[in-house]
Amino acid sequence: MPVDLLQPDGWERPRGYAYGVAARGRLICVSGMIGSGPDFVSQVRHALSRIVTILAEAEAKPEHIVRMTWYVVDKAEYLAAHQAIGRVYREIIGRHYPAMTAVQVAALVEDAARVEIEVTAVVPDDA
Repeated sequence: MPVDLLQPDGWERPRGYAYGVAARGRLICVSGMIGSGPDFVSQVRHALSRIVTILAEAEAKPEHIVRMTWYVVDKAEYLAAHQAIGRVYREIIGRHYPAMTAVQVAALVEDAARVEIEVTAVVPDDA
């Protein structure tokens, strides 16, 4: 995919995300997806799987994701699950790391939700 990862000279290379992404093509915006499950990691797995399913509806793939925002209700829970989240992420999304933001929020609309993830994807014009 014709995407440029934005890596300023002299900056340390980030792990698990990109500082910025430049892309051209058809824009796909995916609403925040929550997952079901008894724990944080299972909710992440379900949310990411739902995102991939929605992208497929637009004939897009995980590698077309250029931006991802994570909303978590507990920063400590997110950090404690970091390694397991990484494994689930690589299993579902692959080794594609777009620009990402993670923020802690007071609550999500669904009471049982621990995480909500939204993405923006760009499918190249020649795809």
